[in-house]
Amino acid sequence: MASTNDLKNGLVLNLEGQLWSVVEFQHVKPGKGPAFVRTKLKHVLTGKVVDKTFNAGVKVDTATVDRRDMTYLYNDGSEYVFMDTDTYEQITIDPKVVGDAAKYMLENSTATVNSHEGTPLFIELPTSVELVIEHTDPGLQGDRSTGGTKPARLETGAEIQVPLFVTTGEKVKVDTRDGRYLGRVSG
Repeated sequence: MASTNDLKNGLVLNLEGQLWSVVEFQHVKPGKGPAFVRTKLKHVLTGKVVDKTFNAGVKVDTATVDRRDMTYLYNDGSEYVFMDTDTYEQITIDPKVVGDAAKYMLENSTATVNSHEGTPLFIELPTSVELVIEHTDPGLQGDRSTGGTKPARLETGAEIQVPLFVTTGEKVKVDTRDGRYLGRVSG
């Protein structure tokens, strides 16, 4: 149990038997009436996002979430195989649980697997990863002044938008939360 005053991003709540992760929260103290906490919660299994308001100081049930750094080994065609870096134990995780993280995971990269009572709930990646551009069309002469973008396919198969000057084979930094291009990586 925790109080609404203890809420923080990433905390997993158990509301009526459903697991919800806190995406955003804001303490509100109106001029009249009692204080309250406005939250944005994401359903851990379905990914559905809802807004929920709690009275300040109310007790909420938190779920015990085990966070472990694991190495992504490979996709066996139907599931993703991860290895615990401490025990070397391998587990398989359903593609629905991996979700969008699959777009930015390379074999042998590290990810944080969040599980509740032994069941994997979701995968967390670093906020940015460095990936090689597998293919992008060359930018046309004269296009550079517009500051436009073009599609590019990453080595993981994900499609992102990159500036016109980026070429095939370059390594780029990508935001894993929204697939944004963050810059080229030298070296």
